[in-house]
Amino acid sequence: MTDFAPQPGMMRVEDALALLDAQVTPLAGQDQVRLADALGRVLALDVVSSVNVPPHDNSAVDGWGFAAGSRPADGRLPVVGTVAAGHPFTGVVPPASAVRILTGAPVPEGVDTIAMQEDCSAEPGFVVVPDLKRGANLRQKGEDVAVGATVLSAGIRLRPQDLGIAAATGRTHVMVHRRLRAALFSTGDEIREPGTDLPPGCIFDTNRTTASGLLRALGSEVTDLGILPDRRDLITEALAEAARSHDLILTSGGVSVGDEDHVRAAVQANGALHFWKLAIKPGRPVALGRVGGAAFVGLPGNPVAVMVTFMLVARPLVLRMMGIKETSVPRYRVKAGFAFKHKPGRREWLRARVRAEEGELVAEKFPSDGSGVLSSMVWSDGLVEIPEEWGDLAPGDSVAYIPYAEVLR
Repeated sequence: MTDFAPQPGMMRVEDALALLDAQVTPLAGQDQVRLADALGRVLALDVVSSVNVPPHDNSAVDGWGFAAGSRPADGRLPVVGTVAAGHPFTGVVPPASAVRILTGAPVPEGVDTIAMQEDCSAEPGFVVVPDLKRGANLRQKGEDVAVGATVLSAGIRLRPQDLGIAAATGRTHVMVHRRLRAALFSTGDEIREPGTDLPPGCIFDTNRTTASGLLRALGSEVTDLGILPDRRDLITEALAEAARSHDLILTSGGVSVGDEDHVRAAVQANGALHFWKLAIKPGRPVALGRVGGAAFVGLPGNPVAVMVTFMLVARPLVLRMMGIKETSVPRYRVKAGFAFKHKPGRREWLRARVRAEEGELVAEKFPSDGSGVLSSMVWSDGLVEIPEEWGDLAPGDSVAYIPYAEVLR
């Protein structure tokens, strides 16, 4: 794992992401898995078709097949047989003749055009077909996939349709990157497990649960190390142990310069740690580094900042380690349904949800912008992005919108 070089001053998020992309490489190790077990895995090798799909010309409709060039003026043809899917016609269909053919059935020799049954008039032994352009309603051999075509490229997370196209080429297995192994823990004498007693001055641990969900949503295997006491020796030992069997260690909070913030010193005792002060809100400080052979990510302590910095900073790192090539976040243009005062200099993400209004998507902002208001992430379904150079936002302005659904997968 490459160390992340410290950067002076406040960094633009694009610069931080460019550094991550340049320094992070996919994990070593691949697995061959059955298609049935490959959903959500990251493809390690291209899937190249060894067959044509479909393997033969076939009918796109239920109807009658004939040769367009031999159709008589009245369109009346004798029917010489029936062709169904899986039951090819034996022999050659003579000129000026027709066969009854069903959807998906192989097109017999002598047929180059198919008329839909609703456009034809059938009578015993004969059918009247319309005058059609040669090749109508006929799906050609290799029309979907040709022999030698790359149907899936390495570096994608496999979706149901990807598994389907692999199966269409006859594949039963694919090569995928091994899953990323992540460990996470919380520190703090004030942190308590949900479901336990909550003494005065203490809070339930939400960040660890949230971070675990974020990692699992991306396909990582997660080891929950629980809540560690504010003791440097125990934290140092836990980090060293986790680094021996994990690719990534993630924490939230505990890496500042406070008297009880022991994570920073523990990371440095086992590897290297650098702070990136990003020109963003929420979540300006992000700690990146290495513990042994594992990457280390220290997210801010506020729950909203944990989610935002994970989705927009840590997520690209995780995806690159997993072997995914495209890590950019899709953005969609919507209309702002609110006013907002913004001081230029920092990129800001506002919690919002969209509604349809007179044929347009309009973003509605959550009333509070506090980094500790986790309920705002539940209420919202995405983030409105305010660029660094922008000033105040007015209702009706066009803004970029990032749906959670695009980054939580």
